[in-house]
Amino acid sequence: MAADTSGAGSAGLAAAIRDRFPVFDRVTYVNSCSQGALSDSVRRSYEEYLTGMEQEGSQWGHWVARQERLREAMAQLFSTSPSEIAITASASAGINAVASSLDFDSVRNKVVTTSLEFPTVGQIWHAQEKHGAQVVHVRADDDHTIPLSRFEDEIDETTAIVSITHVCFRNGAMLDPTPIIELAHSRGAMVLLDAYQSVGAVPLDMSSLQADFVTGGMLKYLLASPGVGFLYARDFSTKALVPTSTGWFAARDIFAMSIDSYDPALDARRFEAGTPPVPSLYAGAAGVELMLEIGVERTRAHVGVLVDQLRAGIDDLGGTVVTPLDHQGPMVAIAATDENAFVAALEGEKVITSCRDGNVRVSLHCYNNNDDVERVLAALRKHRHLLR
Repeated sequence: MAADTSGAGSAGLAAAIRDRFPVFDRVTYVNSCSQGALSDSVRRSYEEYLTGMEQEGSQWGHWVARQERLREAMAQLFSTSPSEIAITASASAGINAVASSLDFDSVRNKVVTTSLEFPTVGQIWHAQEKHGAQVVHVRADDDHTIPLSRFEDEIDETTAIVSITHVCFRNGAMLDPTPIIELAHSRGAMVLLDAYQSVGAVPLDMSSLQADFVTGGMLKYLLASPGVGFLYARDFSTKALVPTSTGWFAARDIFAMSIDSYDPALDARRFEAGTPPVPSLYAGAAGVELMLEIGVERTRAHVGVLVDQLRAGIDDLGGTVVTPLDHQGPMVAIAATDENAFVAALEGEKVITSCRDGNVRVSLHCYNNNDDVERVLAALRKHRHLLR
């Protein structure tokens, strides 16, 4: 049954769905940048998987069907075709498959990335140096923004791919990918967008975005659990690429069981690998479908109100928000003198956050409300000596 999100205004959205997330009976949960809150539908999906194991043992038909159900849900989320969606075990698996499809022995051997990336992204691209890749990091300013001119200086006729993050996991800074994509394409380079910290919280329409690849996972703002990710591969610009990192689920016919040749799928499935993480497929489909019911556009507007409330309260406390005001997603990063001690102190107040790079991360989502923000601010006030 679709979530009833008919309530008016910011409070209406959270009020309509909050009882589906039992964690709020116990704590103030504002850590969706690490893991989305568990919903009743995701819990039921795991029970469905386990019940099937008990009753029938192997359920290959059901498992493959669940993968396709997740693929279709992701396609709906992105306003694209299921043929452009690969279901992966992680974002790392998807990026590795992309990297393995590129020829770094050619004239185009440069990878342009940034200083805002998650470690897996930088590590994967630097691993390609063994195959001839030249990796360049575009540096962010002290306010965690990157002027377009920095990309203009680095993207040239030797660039194979530009790899950027949509929202930085350390500080919540959100990059506008559109001008970077347009610049890269004008110079013959492809673009991979890491949307792990934005997908489900920020609308992403692939028909207008026109990134060549978009990667991420389902465990954060898509409300699912670890163990499953996605790779969008734009057919128009990537169909000639064939990965060498592969597995039997990437074959054109997974049941042909051929060992005499490499016959990859003609669509985005060729970026998949071995047997998928089946339990996570159940959770992934349930989470994405719930997020579709709730609505990403509405979530974005709802969270924007809460972020404004939180930032104003932190200003009143004399704290410092390091997330740039005009470049922010759902996460607010707060400067701390000891981020680990601050997270522990907040947990003692039953406020669940996380930290990175000297900052406490507060990430708000569809189920959070104004009272959650006030409880966060009260806890920050109590431990304001840890504000930097």
